[in-house]
Amino acid sequence: MLYYLFEYLNSHGIHVPGMGMFKFISFRAGMAVLLSLLIALVFGKKIINYLRNKQMGELVRDLGLEGQKQKEGTPTMGGLIIIMATLIPVLLFTRVLNVYIVLLIVSVVWMGAIGFIDDYLKKIKKNKDGLSGKFKVIGQVGLGLIVGVTMYFHPDITVKRKYADAKEINRNNVEANFMKTEKSTVSTVPFVKNNEFDYSGILFWMTPEKAHEWAWIVFIPIVIFIVTAVSNGANIADGIDGLAAGTSVVILLTLSLFAYLSGNIIFADYLNIMFLPNMGETTIFALALVGAVIGFFWYNTYPAQVFMGDTGSLMLGGVIAVLAIILRKELLIPVLCGIFLIENLSVVLQVGVFKYRKRKYGLEYAQNNRLFKMSPLHHHYQKEGYHESKIVNRMIIIGVLFAIICLITLKVR
Repeated sequence: MLYYLFEYLNSHGIHVPGMGMFKFISFRAGMAVLLSLLIALVFGKKIINYLRNKQMGELVRDLGLEGQKQKEGTPTMGGLIIIMATLIPVLLFTRVLNVYIVLLIVSVVWMGAIGFIDDYLKKIKKNKDGLSGKFKVIGQVGLGLIVGVTMYFHPDITVKRKYADAKEINRNNVEANFMKTEKSTVSTVPFVKNNEFDYSGILFWMTPEKAHEWAWIVFIPIVIFIVTAVSNGANIADGIDGLAAGTSVVILLTLSLFAYLSGNIIFADYLNIMFLPNMGETTIFALALVGAVIGFFWYNTYPAQVFMGDTGSLMLGGVIAVLAIILRKELLIPVLCGIFLIENLSVVLQVGVFKYRKRKYGLEYAQNNRLFKMSPLHHHYQKEGYHESKIVNRMIIIGVLFAIICLITLKVR
């Protein structure tokens, strides 16, 4: 909103000292992350006290983990802190009518609402199962459908690709190195020299014209799958103090950098990557979310004063997925969100191996010979005797390694 105020004043010849800074994405992004961090830190404690007064404490199942019962009564729904601390700076410092910003705001509200309903049913209505799994999936599919349809049909969502033989002409005319703006379902393939993949290519039996016309049949279901998978991955990772928040900060910082580079034609030209018009504003959103999550992390580190609940974890996973999709970096998700993937796989493998051994050797053998002592993986390490803080810190370090690998893909092809 402040950007539009700057434009309005400027168009009427009113020059307020310092207002000219608002035309720079870097300035607005810096202000957004600073404000979101301050909001989370200042108002976080008040929200935690409010949740405690409303008896929104966590009900902890006895899983035989050290220090587990001490967490009984810790306020949950802390995702509200992240949502509030993100949306206020985004509304203030971004061009909110930008299609990508609209999509991301919808994602925050949509997934936050699904998580809030789940937490509300658990804590207020005393329904220990919360929102039915099928309704969560329906909500995730709904967001994926909105994102997929918008990405495919909205006229403002376009790409500019470099000519294969483009050479730098001069810094004032780098657009000459790029093809015309086009609607496309093209994405980035990491570690491949010609690192672009068009989903229409899956329809190989059609002519190129027909394949582009019907690419939505492939593209939209893939978007739905990615949103659902990453959202659930973040939800599973939210099992010990600070894990989901800490790893999400690393992921979001990486996506912020990708957004800035992809939305700047100079950097896109230098790095030989796709230029995504109107993408620069997304940097502001991503960094506002970073500030909000760091502010929440202040209260979520061991021993946690608040849990994010499904309100936060489902929202974070959904927004990370949407960010990766609009940045054409969704094929990097298995690496970038490697911690989420590992946590998910540990659950799948645990169940799969247990069923196999039960069928082949019997129930008693399967119970005494589990693949992990407990799943998700972070609980396995708790059973091994590792302290929560050590598990979280090491997983964040691994997340940083994954992020570095993703950034290396900008040059290694």
